[in-house]
Amino acid sequence: MAIKFKSTRGDKTLITASQAIVKGISDDGGLYVPCFIPKIDFKLEKILEMSYKELAYEVLKLIISDFSEEELKYCIDNAYDKKFDTDLIAPLKEAAGEYFLELFHGKTLAFKDIALSILPYLLKTAARKNGVSEEIVILTATSGDTGKAALEGFADVEGTKIIVFFPEKGVSPVQKMQMVTQTGNNTCVVGIKGNFDDAQTAVKQIFTDKSLNLELKDKGYVFSSANSINIGRLAPQIVYYFYAYAQMVKNNSINFGDKINFTVPTGNFGDILAGYYAKEMGLPVDKLICASNDNKVLYDFFKTGTYNTNREFLVTASPSMDILISSNLERLLYHISGNSETTKNLMDDLAKNKKYKFTVSESYIVGEYAAEAESFDGIKEVYEKSGYVMDTHTAVAYASYKKYKKEFNDNTKNVIISTASPYKFAKDVCRAIDLKYDGIDPFEAIGILSGIWKEKIPAPIDGINSRAISHKNVIEKDDIKNFIKDYLEHA
Repeated sequence: MAIKFKSTRGDKTLITASQAIVKGISDDGGLYVPCFIPKIDFKLEKILEMSYKELAYEVLKLIISDFSEEELKYCIDNAYDKKFDTDLIAPLKEAAGEYFLELFHGKTLAFKDIALSILPYLLKTAARKNGVSEEIVILTATSGDTGKAALEGFADVEGTKIIVFFPEKGVSPVQKMQMVTQTGNNTCVVGIKGNFDDAQTAVKQIFTDKSLNLELKDKGYVFSSANSINIGRLAPQIVYYFYAYAQMVKNNSINFGDKINFTVPTGNFGDILAGYYAKEMGLPVDKLICASNDNKVLYDFFKTGTYNTNREFLVTASPSMDILISSNLERLLYHISGNSETTKNLMDDLAKNKKYKFTVSESYIVGEYAAEAESFDGIKEVYEKSGYVMDTHTAVAYASYKKYKKEFNDNTKNVIISTASPYKFAKDVCRAIDLKYDGIDPFEAIGILSGIWKEKIPAPIDGINSRAISHKNVIEKDDIKNFIKDYLEHA
């Protein structure tokens, strides 16, 4: 029986996974969640024998359960191919006594590639299954990595357009160049004079703007999302938690059946929520350590029970985590409370008062954070111990995990989710390794880092600063709706 999906905020309408993928967000502003989280229907030890593609099918068929075997395997086979520079897709590396799950081997060098390589295929298949004839307009707010990965996935995909909004002053130089040099006749990239939360809030409001949606539907357009608010973007992330566990067993780091921890650098809460789903589906997970940077709204929430965005928004060296409104936390609140009315009230409080109170009773989700200086120290420490280089986001997780381990004296084996290639943040990585690189040009830093790390510069960013800029739009944060209308009017 196909699992149905419902809104976190009380809309009683039950829909299929494919319908949820097309819609992206519920009409009441809530996020779609499965009516229940399914348990794996195979013996867990079988994951030791599976390739990434095989494991993806066994996990995703349980969530995206109205897809036929043929449809789902078509999506998986087309997603996880030569776009990745390793057949493993998500290799596990050991360095400085820790384990790093490298999720940056796709075309944009970030973990978003794992989900956004498959989402276009899921979306096209879902649209066909549901008789959607309109052109699908993908609206995406990005704090740095989602934008490029979504653009790469949807570029020149027939029947779609994609518009990406990013904070003009809130991404790294490499992240920005990756986006503004994107090719594809159906792509549009827009810088906003504001932060990620401004862009994300505006995009979510557009999804629930009934008059705008009706107006554009009459013109042959429907909106969908490539952010992790879309269940089709979130579900594929569950797979690599199972894959990491299998690798830990196969390299004799743990015995089959042992529980392990995962430390996840966290911004919008989608990546760590996928770990929560994996645990609920039957993966032996002990602790999920939610690692925050200096914008530690999640750390404060898990420590105090108060989620409070009444604070300064800080621009850091880990920009993909510079977020105060973590959208996917709403899904966790729903699953824990089991009550859509509670979830709606909390979201209403957040919108009205910029804060809410809720105690997370589950002891297996732990908040931790690392200040920028601590994460930079972590980059230097791991490099000096092992020659391994972390990016600035992975470094937040590493430094956070060290603090967690010291506080709780927990010796359970731990996997750090490594979310981006250090080449995307080469300037700060070089500065962390040696202060003599302070102030270097961010693109010159890519070559310097290659010399330090003795690793070839990945093709997707080699010479990126010399590529032609295709997108020069910069708008005020309050002009997002009007920009979308005007763009589609003249598309």
